[in-house]
Amino acid sequence: MVINGCHLSRTMSSSLEAGADGEQSAGPLDFEQLLSPASSISKTTVEDNGHIVAIDKPYSVYTYNEKWLIVILASCAANFSPFTANIYLPAIPVIARDFHKSVELINLTVTMYMVMQGISPMFWGTLSDRWGRRPIMVACLIILSLSCVGLALVSTSAYWLLMLLRCLQATGSASTIALGAGIIGDITTPDERGGFFGLFNLGALAGPSLGPVIGGALAQGLGWRSIFWFLCIFSAVCGLGIFLLLPETLRSIVGDGSISAGWIYTHPISIIDRHHNVEGSNELPPRKPFKNPLLMFLYPEIFVLLFFSGTIYAVMYGVTASLSVIFEEVYPYLNQTDIGLCFLAPGGGMLVGSVLSGRFMDAYYRKIRDDLIRQTGTDSEEHIVPRAIKKDPSFPIEKARLHILPWVVFAFTACIIGYGWALESKVTIAVPLILQFIIGVTAFTVMSATQTLLVDMMPNQGSSITACNNIVRCLMGAGMVSIINPMLVALGDGWTYVILGGLCVLVSPLLYVEMRWGPFWRERRRREHQ
Repeated sequence: MVINGCHLSRTMSSSLEAGADGEQSAGPLDFEQLLSPASSISKTTVEDNGHIVAIDKPYSVYTYNEKWLIVILASCAANFSPFTANIYLPAIPVIARDFHKSVELINLTVTMYMVMQGISPMFWGTLSDRWGRRPIMVACLIILSLSCVGLALVSTSAYWLLMLLRCLQATGSASTIALGAGIIGDITTPDERGGFFGLFNLGALAGPSLGPVIGGALAQGLGWRSIFWFLCIFSAVCGLGIFLLLPETLRSIVGDGSISAGWIYTHPISIIDRHHNVEGSNELPPRKPFKNPLLMFLYPEIFVLLFFSGTIYAVMYGVTASLSVIFEEVYPYLNQTDIGLCFLAPGGGMLVGSVLSGRFMDAYYRKIRDDLIRQTGTDSEEHIVPRAIKKDPSFPIEKARLHILPWVVFAFTACIIGYGWALESKVTIAVPLILQFIIGVTAFTVMSATQTLLVDMMPNQGSSITACNNIVRCLMGAGMVSIINPMLVALGDGWTYVILGGLCVLVSPLLYVEMRWGPFWRERRRREHQ
């Protein structure tokens, strides 16, 4: 439309929804990359005499503290996917005896859990991108809680039912990661997204460390059924908190958070409620039709990133999945409780990585953005720039997210190889634990950076792209679980982890491929969908 002789563009809130993933053109005006470092301000843009004037406007009506509360709620829910998978591990020998089955058959329930863990988010994530985050999140937690009741009561003569309920349990728990990532994409801008994903990924990745510790203590003290009663109560409490406190965030339903929706999208306790006291955007992006998330694998910039991230995740799982077996053999003086506590080493590394990676990604993103603004020319007082930066394929979002990862992968690979030979040489237990800590830091940094970039590239399909990431990680992780023990038996600890380190070396060039060709692929996809 034309106002006082100036051309008024679409607001930033709809530009992010419609333009960044190339599903439809948002036009040449997009100032999301020009946000101030500490704010969530988007821009309404006006073109005057060949220049673009950007007017500050909130991208989301939620304050910074409210966003943290929303992300904490999402992170608590996201914890269930890996936590539910790993809390079960220490009880496998006991369950095998009670069911009169071999350990290999009980391990099959772990493999099937991981398969469903990868597949189910493709369904739930796609639904949430159309019908909303809040109702789908609550539904998943209800399924998880009910399946845990069934597992706690399952008869030891019904192995088939144990397998079925574990698959159902995975269906409920696994999708919470994809849903949480979609929530973060709804309420945050790229220059603040890294920090929020750091906290969110902590909940998602701490499960492999905390799960075995809690599971071992429960199984030893109260029996293996207590594990599932604990999960039932935990998921029910979390689901109640989500139902009472979490607002709907999907922008095609509530816009920037200022638009009221139906009762199913309304949280009863209004601790986070900005509808009536903040002036937001009245513009509601159109609700997107159903899309097949598997089509994302056809985008080379997405596929390269998914394969790289999945390989690092699988190698990391090769460390954690074999920890109890290796440590029991190499350090026979450890009891089951001690071995469970050893899982805290990678968990502590993940905690440190969540703090460092998020802050670093946000800081470097702003540096890249500010450098590019200075190169193109900016009037800091009038906020006038000669062109929109984000829509220009030369904006190096891939570099902003991935530039440090070659060094991180180098450290990760070195520690993986060192870890194997430390165990082969049976050195003091402090050495492999320290290496596990560093492995946790570096693996978390890779996971956080790649996840953030994926959402940056497909912002209005945050849950769907995270589901794609999840299926690749889980299927590759399941493959690693199935081969790691035979490799250890056949090759020994040292050479097994040399091979795993070699896998990291083989996929590391994909980082340079992504940084070099990613902008071109993104721009080509955007043009194809115009």
